[in-house]
Amino acid sequence: MSAREQAMTAFAVPARREHYYGGAWHRSLSDATIAVENPATGERLGEVAAADTKDVERVVSAARDAFPGWRDTPVQERARLIRTASAILREHAEELAWLDAIDGGNPLQAMLFDVGISAAYMDYFAGLVTEMHGTTIPVGPGVLNYTLREPLGVVARIGAFNHPLLFVAGKVGAPLAAGNSIIVKPAEQTPLSALRIADLWHGVFPPGVFNVITGGREAGAALAGHPRVAKIGFIGSINGGRAVMQSASGTLKKLTLELGGKNALIACADASADEIGEGVVRGMNFRYVTGQSCNSTSRVYLHESIHDAALAAIVRQVARIKVGLPTDRDTEMGCLSSRAQFDKTLAYIRLGQEEGARIAYGGKQCADPRLANGYFVEPTVFADVTDDMRIAREEIFGPVVSILRWSDEEDLLRRVNALDYGLTASIWTHDLDRAHRIAARVEAGYVWINDASTHRVGVPFGGYKQSGIGREESMDELLACTQLKNVSVALRP
Repeated sequence: MSAREQAMTAFAVPARREHYYGGAWHRSLSDATIAVENPATGERLGEVAAADTKDVERVVSAARDAFPGWRDTPVQERARLIRTASAILREHAEELAWLDAIDGGNPLQAMLFDVGISAAYMDYFAGLVTEMHGTTIPVGPGVLNYTLREPLGVVARIGAFNHPLLFVAGKVGAPLAAGNSIIVKPAEQTPLSALRIADLWHGVFPPGVFNVITGGREAGAALAGHPRVAKIGFIGSINGGRAVMQSASGTLKKLTLELGGKNALIACADASADEIGEGVVRGMNFRYVTGQSCNSTSRVYLHESIHDAALAAIVRQVARIKVGLPTDRDTEMGCLSSRAQFDKTLAYIRLGQEEGARIAYGGKQCADPRLANGYFVEPTVFADVTDDMRIAREEIFGPVVSILRWSDEEDLLRRVNALDYGLTASIWTHDLDRAHRIAARVEAGYVWINDASTHRVGVPFGGYKQSGIGREESMDELLACTQLKNVSVALRP
């Protein structure tokens, strides 16, 4: 039996398809559902409950009722339970990765990485539970002044479809460690791993501390606007972030937004063609999430002295990517997550050609007959791209990279910084002065030098400008899940 056949027969899709809150499963009050499909095959994967505002009211009430007990749970006990949950993730890694592969179209091997790093984030925040401490402030004789860090209450997370499990399990560690109860709403396209996590974690946390609700925009807007939700974390497009921010403005709740990116990879004259080729493939996340990543380096600026050689190396590296069914263990690049993403990507490819860019590689739906029923697009390299083209200015969120030329460093920085995006950047050079000089002037929240795409536990991630608000994956994320209280004590003489 092949690896794919073993993967397909070893696991089953989750049996529980309702909302999970208050430690129990609940149908939608309206009985509404959302259909789920396998984007690689077109196969129907059943339906899940679709929440409306009444369902959101119930899940928020359950989370709010659970908050005082969780807030008062000793911090080391909270840490122990978070570690227990992370151990369950590792124990069921193959199953959870398989669910994300069939539900989201990402390669099985890449989704195994998502399970591992999610568990690592949970363990990291469990280890920081004693670091949410205040300070004493010397204000004068006869006064003791100190600060306390306290949890917020109910925190809600609205995830995106490109990393279904990571945006559930990898994003609950900080709120839970800080003493908040949590509500997770996965993307409506990819809800299955979140539901399976709720099933696996049943009984780990006190009822109402960890909750999962499935649904579309109505549920997301209701969470963002709910007066008893103290903080919203959202990952998605800039337009989606604006909508969440507008809904949250009525109650002035805290926000963490990780939004879109049109990120630049800058290749300097001293970088070798082969390392640039490898860096572009890694930076574009072709082999990770089919290019569907807000931190993908989809604008590649090649110095004119190495342009032709580097472009040839990029094409060689991209041509080696093995596109296949996500559940095949040797697949390197899967498919797009939905028909909408598929149509959008092909539309941008046509637009790029109309604008005068040249396809150096790819540009079509995959021809392999085994992939005919899925949303498979070839990894695509556009050459002869200019900054005014829409493919160089707008986030495609698919496996399409644009190659541009540069010669003058000042002009390069002006062009790179011209967009309202500012999430990541990747700089390739072996000149130490140049590397730090460009890094200091690039308007992006996360900059790699001679690397791309890697995330490391404990390192703050987030964007400049309209690419987001706040930082995650670090101590900053934990502190953002708390509020600061000052206590001033007048001491009797």
